[in-house]
Amino acid sequence: MTTKVAIIGSGNIGSDLMLKIQRYSSELEVGMLVGIDPDSDGLARARALGVPTTHAGIDGLVQSDGFDDIAVFFDATSAKAHARHDAVARETGRPIVDLTPAALGPGVVPVANLDAHLDAPNVNMVTCGGQATIPIVWAVAQVAPVRYGEIIASISSRSAGPGTRANIDEFTVTTANGIEAIGGAAKGKAIIILNPAEPPLIMRDTVHAFFEGDDTEAVEASIRSTVEAVQAYVPGYRMVQRPVFEACFGDAAIRQPDGTVWQGTRVSVFLEVEGNGDYLPPYAGNLDIMTAAALRVGERIAAARGDA
Repeated sequence: MTTKVAIIGSGNIGSDLMLKIQRYSSELEVGMLVGIDPDSDGLARARALGVPTTHAGIDGLVQSDGFDDIAVFFDATSAKAHARHDAVARETGRPIVDLTPAALGPGVVPVANLDAHLDAPNVNMVTCGGQATIPIVWAVAQVAPVRYGEIIASISSRSAGPGTRANIDEFTVTTANGIEAIGGAAKGKAIIILNPAEPPLIMRDTVHAFFEGDDTEAVEASIRSTVEAVQAYVPGYRMVQRPVFEACFGDAAIRQPDGTVWQGTRVSVFLEVEGNGDYLPPYAGNLDIMTAAALRVGERIAAARGDA
C-alpha cells in the first residue's frame, strides 16, 4: 500500500519532487500537486501524468474530495507561504516536510539525524549546501571531536532562482547552524558562490573540518561510508578525490585570534553533485539533492507512521 502525499508548489522543485516520487518511490504516491497558477508547466505536467491538481493553493487542497487520503505534505513554495501551510498541516494532523528556508521545524539531513525526528510535525530540509556538506562534517565527528567546520558551495547561477538569490543570507546562517547542530562541529561557517560559467557547471562543494587527534584512517573510512550512504538516495553525489589531510601540530598548530592554539588535523573533502535530470537539468544538482533528500525523508516518515 502506498501513502498519498500532497506537494504544495508547482514550480521547479515541486515538479521535480513529483517526478521523483512517480519514478522511484514504491512507498509514496502523489495525491495532489498544489499550485496557484492554472497555466504553470508543473500543473500541466501533473495533469498529463494523471496526477490530481488544484490551482487554488492549500485551500483547494483541503477542500478537495481526496483530501482525507492525503497523509503527508511537502512544501516547495516560500518561507513566507510556509507559515500558513504549517498551520494548516498542524490543524489537520499532517506532518509537513519543508523545502523552504522557513526552518520552523528541526533541520534534517537523512544520513545524520532523520531517525531523531520521525515524529516531528514539521521537518526542515536545511539548504542544498547543507544536504551536500553536513554529512561530511558529521562523518568526521563520528570519529573525533570537530572544532571547526567550513563549507563552500558553488552552484550554477542558472540554478539559483529568485528564491535562492533573495535568501543568500539565510542560506549561510542556516547552513552554518546545521554544521554545528547536525554536523557536530563546535563552530561552523558556510559560503555560497553563484558560478556564471557557460555552459553551466554542476554543483561543487568543498568541506574543511579541523578535528582533534590524528586518526586519518578512521576519519577517511567514516567519510567514505557516509558518502556511500548519501549516494543511496542521491545517486549523483560523489567525492572527486581522496580526502586531503594536513597535520597541525607543533609549529604547524593553528593559532586563533584569541591567542588559543589548536593542535590536531585538518581534512579537506571535495564533492560534486549531479542531478538526475528528472525535471531539472543535470547541472542543477543543488536543487536535485533537496528533492532527493526530501523523498527519503517522506518515505521514512510515512513508514514510521504506519501509512506505508
